[in-house]
Amino acid sequence: MGERRFVVGLLVLLFALATALTGQARAKAQPVMPAADPDAWYLAPADIGNYKPGDVIRFRQMPWNLYFPTSEVWEILFRTNDSEGKPIAANTTFILPPNHAPDGPLVSYQHIINALGQKCKLISELYATDLTTQIREAPGLNIALLRGWAVALPDHLGPRMAYGAAKLGGQITLDGIRAVQKLPQLKVMHSPIGMAGYSGGGMATAWAAALAPTYAPELNIIGAVEGGVPMNLVTMAKVLGPNRHVAFGLALAAAIGLEREYPDKVDLTDQLNGTGRFLEDRVANECTNLIMFWGLFHSAPELTDNRDFMDNPAAWEVLRENSLEFYSGVPKAPIFEWHSPIDGLIPVDAIDNTLHRYCRDGVRVESILTPTPDHLSAAVLGFPAALDWMEARFRGEPAPSNCATL
Repeated sequence: MGERRFVVGLLVLLFALATALTGQARAKAQPVMPAADPDAWYLAPADIGNYKPGDVIRFRQMPWNLYFPTSEVWEILFRTNDSEGKPIAANTTFILPPNHAPDGPLVSYQHIINALGQKCKLISELYATDLTTQIREAPGLNIALLRGWAVALPDHLGPRMAYGAAKLGGQITLDGIRAVQKLPQLKVMHSPIGMAGYSGGGMATAWAAALAPTYAPELNIIGAVEGGVPMNLVTMAKVLGPNRHVAFGLALAAAIGLEREYPDKVDLTDQLNGTGRFLEDRVANECTNLIMFWGLFHSAPELTDNRDFMDNPAAWEVLRENSLEFYSGVPKAPIFEWHSPIDGLIPVDAIDNTLHRYCRDGVRVESILTPTPDHLSAAVLGFPAALDWMEARFRGEPAPSNCATL
């Protein structure tokens, strides 16, 4: 009898252990989050839920820097919302040139930040000492500053460095504008507002323009300049994911960023094999150059042993949610848009479809094609016209439209 009880007890114990181990094996792996920012100034307060979107949490004036040597630099931490509407803290860098008139033009510029690490934020790069990063858009920003425009530079990927979460970038942009306009020291409380950005920065800009009528209707946005905007992440995932591509690193970074922002819907980490985990570890805290290097000519099938890795309806839903082509809202402010007619990185037809919808709904749209088949060179070629278009809006001139010929 004692022996039987021992065997039964042993079987029960083994069953319980097997169940526990199976449960552990099936437990979803946690997203690989970015390393914490070494500056605790950026931490959200415990009572962040008591703040409203756009409320200033704290601010400080920053030291002199090499990129904008004649301007004042301020850093503002503010409350915004994540993609699920939960309160988070985000930051924006504010540049005030010496020739800025009180309540003169304010531009929120969303920089290109195809990155996953805190060291890649604009404010981090602004004061970097290792010289491994650089603010590529500084020359263009200095042109704006010479014109007397104040410039806000939000780190629009948010505290999780959620690259790919485009709608989040739009919300952070709008709440960053709200925040700087609440500080009398910055002299922009009643300024007309322009927004601008290219590629990933254009994505945040375009989302901010589309969200503004419902998310921040009180802002006096006189126009938005957006170039090379990825407006359909579904199409991009189908092209950049399964196939070897020179820019596969960006697809991997977007998958990591979206898993950080939507951990219950995107299950990237669970799908990775040894190669996938190796690459994820290499890029999880890196900036654009190394992300592109590690992803060079890789493809998603190399990173997983699951042949059905793309069969996740919830993940496709996330991609649609962050694709402006599928968002029904339209901007009220006029739009200046430019892109290459043949772009190997972004789906051009998604841009056309979105602009056609804007035109049908009465938005003043001016769209130009740059004479180049390259995504990056288009940024430089379209910038002068974009800058002149924005200056005309600040002068109060009616926005032109070429909707009839699009």
